[in-house]
Amino acid sequence: MSKLPDLEAMAIFAKVVEARGISAASTDTGLSAPTISKALARLEQRLGARLFNRSSRRLVLTEAGRDLADHAARLLAEAEAAEAALVAQSASPRGTVRLAAPMSFGVREVAPLLPAFLAAYPDVSIDLHLADALVDIVGDGFDMALRIGALPDSSLVARRLAPVPGLTVAAPSYLARRGRPPHPAELAGHDCFAYAYLRTRDVWHFANDAGETVTVRPSARLRVNNGDAVLPAVVAGLGIAGLPEFLAREALADGRLERILPEWQSLVSSLYLLMPPGRPRPARVQVLADFLAERLSRREG
Repeated sequence: MSKLPDLEAMAIFAKVVEARGISAASTDTGLSAPTISKALARLEQRLGARLFNRSSRRLVLTEAGRDLADHAARLLAEAEAAEAALVAQSASPRGTVRLAAPMSFGVREVAPLLPAFLAAYPDVSIDLHLADALVDIVGDGFDMALRIGALPDSSLVARRLAPVPGLTVAAPSYLARRGRPPHPAELAGHDCFAYAYLRTRDVWHFANDAGETVTVRPSARLRVNNGDAVLPAVVAGLGIAGLPEFLAREALADGRLERILPEWQSLVSSLYLLMPPGRPRPARVQVLADFLAERLSRREG
């Protein structure tokens, strides 16, 4: 005998008792009469006791059947209540959403949005994981992730939200001392800073409106695995960096940095919202996905 109780047969038994017959239980449950009869026979064999005295017109509970009926009814009621609670939870936003995002982008662009979301959905909480290293969304149990850059082929559901322009920047003091390179090829002779998680780690790519492309391997005085970590060295005038626009925005606005090679574009990345495959999604996940998509999407160009 299996160590686990036959809960399906127990639930069917409870429905037959409640409906006062197999035909009525078949109508209530949508199960065929033969399926119900087989479940009852299976339960009787398992328990070693007859549960009904059967006649041509009706079923009458035996003593063993009466003893079991109350227990089966409670089990069925508890299972139906648990199922109803889970369905309600899936239908209304409630529970925790695990979200992963790149460190600097998460701090600067995502975190400021979350108070408005939490105020709008008081029954939803967010577990925000910030790291520039790629996470295993499915393996690590995340509901969704924001990711910047080219996406490898995968089974993940990807939603492109916005372009993420890359800018080449330097401090005025560096440019005064070393000069302003007129062409990307001259970056090879300058002090530069590298980002460890670039898909092409030590190679910078540029293109202009005329369709020309240039690939440069600059010497990296400092390599970091987080964009914010390079800002102090760039602002201090120690070299040139390629940074996403959101990271360089404030320093460009207040004059601590200047954009160089403006006619040459670094290859533009994109911001994606990634989720594991499968539908439907719990309401808590869907409302956060829609919220982030609305707030983070930007017009092209």
